[in-house]
This record gives sequence, structure tokens and C-alpha cells, in this order.
Amino acid sequence: MKFALDEYANLNSPIHQWDVRYKLIGLITLMFAFATVNSWYLIPLMLLVTVMLYGISKLPLSFLASRLRYPGFFLFGVIILLPFLSGQTIIWQLGFLTIRQEGCLAVILIVSRFFAIMTTGLILFGTSSFLTTVKGMRRLGISPIITDMLLLSYRYIFELSHKLNMMLKATKLRGFERSKISWRNLSVYAALTGSLLVRSYQQAERVYQAMLLRGYGNVFNNENYLVSSTSRNGIQFGSDLIYLFLSVIISVSLIVAELFFLARV
Repeated sequence: MKFALDEYANLNSPIHQWDVRYKLIGLITLMFAFATVNSWYLIPLMLLVTVMLYGISKLPLSFLASRLRYPGFFLFGVIILLPFLSGQTIIWQLGFLTIRQEGCLAVILIVSRFFAIMTTGLILFGTSSFLTTVKGMRRLGISPIITDMLLLSYRYIFELSHKLNMMLKATKLRGFERSKISWRNLSVYAALTGSLLVRSYQQAERVYQAMLLRGYGNVFNNENYLVSSTSRNGIQFGSDLIYLFLSVIISVSLIVAELFFLARV
């Protein structure tokens, strides 16, 4: 099976070599800092930090473009009306259509934060294998049940997608035309959804029973199970801590700058 997020986890870059525990703390801190940005003065700095991180990670641009495409469509559908409805300052008008300054600034801010947060998240999960990331979460104290559910969900969502594609191909071979909108097509889609849910439930039951037969849930030594990716991969703690320190400094600086601009308003 080909994982969609960590297909470039074998590249060689400082972020790839960054210990996954420090990477989780540092990049998630940056994502929270990006989410607090509300002043358009900080947008260039936020985008600069994001672009520099992505450049250092050596991930290809095609990886970023393909992963931002579908969330971008959803975001576009949400914000498309903001320039026409939000704000009082009119910068362009043609008949009943008016473009307002506040709405345009809101769109720029939302799109910039979306790009920064999503790109940082892709860097986080794209520069380490998903299994290594989950192990890092467990070593940081996250509940094993949550991490196991996360790993299994990530693993089997691709299986469900594969089954859905097979079912759609089967309906197409039987003359089903997906482009038409009719009650018959809606009933077919409903049947496909129900069948997929039943199959996913049955597979979840089989996987759980197989895990129980292999001793899942028994007490074991987590230190022997979770292999640290630091010393065995030759990563020095000095560079890891330096990267973490820089991430925290940038995050705190953004938050402080945001509070400063809010205080001046």
C-alpha cells in the first residue's frame, strides 16, 4: 500500500532528520501561532516562514499542490462571497455588485492562514513516516488508544477508498452513468454508501479480532516497543533542540506581535 502523506519521508533534509518528538512540538506550535494571526501586517512574515520551511524540507512542489487542491476548492466555496458581503468600505461597484475592502482583507487573511497551516502540517507528516510520527506521539504521552485509532484509521481509509473505486467501476460496467442527476442515481449512491459502511464495519470487526488473537491490549514494555528515532538514526540532540528553540521563538514572536497590534487598535 502506498501512503499518501509520507511518500517522500525518505528524503534527506534537516527537517527529515529532526527528531519526530521535537518536530511535533515545534511545528504544531507554529501552526497554533499562525492560527492566531489576525493582522494583515504579519501575513508576509507568516508566509515567508512557511515558504522557508517548505524549501528546507526539500519536498517537491507537486506534493504540496496535489494535497492543497481539494481543501482549496472547499475554502474557495466558503470565502467567495466575503468580498461582496463583508465590510462597509466600497472599493468597486457595478450595479448591484459591490466589492468591499474589509471582505477582501478577510479573504487574504483566511487564505494566508490556510496556506501556512496546511503547508506546515504537510511538512510535519510528509518528512517522517506515519508510523514514526505515531510512535513520537506515544513517546510524548498521548494515549496509546488514540494513537492506535489514528494509525488504523490512516491505514484503512485507503482500503475503503480502493473498495469504493472498485464498486464505482462495477456500476459503470453495468451501464451506470454518474454524470446524470436522477432519483435512480441517488438511490444507487445511497446503496453504495450503505454497502461501504457495512463492509467497513465488518472489516473493522475482523481486524479487531485478529489483533486480540495476537495479544493486543496485553501489558508490555513500551520502551522496547517504541524505538527512539534519535540515537539510532544518528541525530544529535543539539541540532534537534536548536530547531525546536527556533520554532518556539518564531511562534512566540508572532503571538507577541499580534498582541501588540491588537493593543494599538
